[in-house]
Amino acid sequence: MKRDLISMLDVKDDLENIIDLSIQLKKKNKQDEKTHLLAGRTLGMIFEKSSTRTRVSFEVGMEKLGGHALFLSKNDIQMGRGETIEDTALVLSRYVDLIMYRAMSNKAMNELARFATVPVISGLDDKEHPCQVITDLMTIKEHKKSLKGLRFVYIGDGRNNMSHSYLLGCGIAGMDCVIVSPKKYWPDPYYVDEAKKFGIQVTVTDSVVESTKDADVIATDTWVSMGDEAQKEQRLKEFKGFTVTEDMMKKAHPDALFLHCLPAYYGYEVTKEVAHGPQSVIFDEAENRMWAQMGIMVTMMESM
Repeated sequence: MKRDLISMLDVKDDLENIIDLSIQLKKKNKQDEKTHLLAGRTLGMIFEKSSTRTRVSFEVGMEKLGGHALFLSKNDIQMGRGETIEDTALVLSRYVDLIMYRAMSNKAMNELARFATVPVISGLDDKEHPCQVITDLMTIKEHKKSLKGLRFVYIGDGRNNMSHSYLLGCGIAGMDCVIVSPKKYWPDPYYVDEAKKFGIQVTVTDSVVESTKDADVIATDTWVSMGDEAQKEQRLKEFKGFTVTEDMMKKAHPDALFLHCLPAYYGYEVTKEVAHGPQSVIFDEAENRMWAQMGIMVTMMESM
């Protein structure tokens, strides 16, 4: 039976195994060992939203696994221009072994997954971004050696896809999670409730003061996601004071990590001094998109 990765909850039983596999694949490639675990397989990549890291990491990662990746922009296919998502899913399933979908909406994501007969991996939608959060947890584990018991603080737009997947990812990994955001942008209660079911401490607050105290990891994301550009000026005003600064990092543990999934807009969600500072692992994180997605693709294909 095929597996899909639409939500972090889809990997709640084997998240640690996927992270460990990804670290192993990274190590083997660095030692010039072949990792052609998906030789002869093809990944179809549907992009409704553009991306640097998602496309390059999946495409190069599939090549390192011995397979082939096919890029399909919204202008290359008929889906959304007359053909139904159902028919697109059924047709692509006859051609490719895996589908990665970077979607505008979670509804469309779930519809494609429902009708596809091959595994579907979310490259992002408006509710979650599981591949990025698996990547981030992999990066944290590389630096911290263990995840359980860490204090994770996310500062910024609490209702976006990163915040939602962080809540679930922290729950699964056993990390306490703090979401710091203006009240208007607090996360969907569903994700808070699901995270709490794993027994972690979840805090949602609009108070930036002391929010990073005792933090092991501090993360942020852009305040203006794709699709929110018309709200830019309003959002910049509402998020004033939520910029991650060097002073905020100093309140965290001395060995605390800084994460950002990129692209970053310096002076808004984070200063460049933090993003390029000694505690930042954003470029390790960017590289790990490839390794984590390799681990994800291998795991999803094992279900077939």
